[in-house]
Amino acid sequence: MVASTVFSLPPLPYPENALEPVMSANTLSFHHGKHHKTYVENLNKLIKGTDFEAASLESIVNDTAGKADKTQIFNNAAQSWNHTFFWNCLKRGGGGKPTGTIAQKIDADFGGYDNFKKEFANACVTQFGSGWGWLVAGDGKLKVVKTSNAEVPFTKGQKPLLTIDVWEHAYYLDYQNRRADYVEAVIDKLLNWGFAEENLSKA
Repeated sequence: MVASTVFSLPPLPYPENALEPVMSANTLSFHHGKHHKTYVENLNKLIKGTDFEAASLESIVNDTAGKADKTQIFNNAAQSWNHTFFWNCLKRGGGGKPTGTIAQKIDADFGGYDNFKKEFANACVTQFGSGWGWLVAGDGKLKVVKTSNAEVPFTKGQKPLLTIDVWEHAYYLDYQNRRADYVEAVIDKLLNWGFAEENLSKA
């Protein structure tokens, strides 16, 4: 008999107030402690008694992607994964121009950091409704993509390096409807380029 998996809410990699003033402790408390937690709890209920009970989160996402009869499982598994990834994309004192290998790749593939920033911000701001903006590696290049709702690039063979959550609950308490201001602040002050570099090294 295969042991079943019970997913738990991973702790934030920093205190709730660590990202202030860009992202308030109040926002993190609701976003992580309520929204992210609900996705994890729903996933555990949905996979109970199914073949997914013994699977990893990534394999559940891959195995349910694009399957209409598995949409609920996919949405909650993917959102559980997306949020854990997102928290690691942020750090106090982050943002701005990266250094190292990823900086060289950005220069080569976007023609410089300023071009990358403009494209990344545009993807995040123009994602209609709920979704995510991503920096990914695929086919030997870095590129910017956006996904709707719970969609995640690795189901299409792209390696996520960084993401920004543009669901309204990610920013509304701090920025109301000013998504562009939120996105610019995250890019300039919170992006964790060390995490992106680590992901690039595994691409």
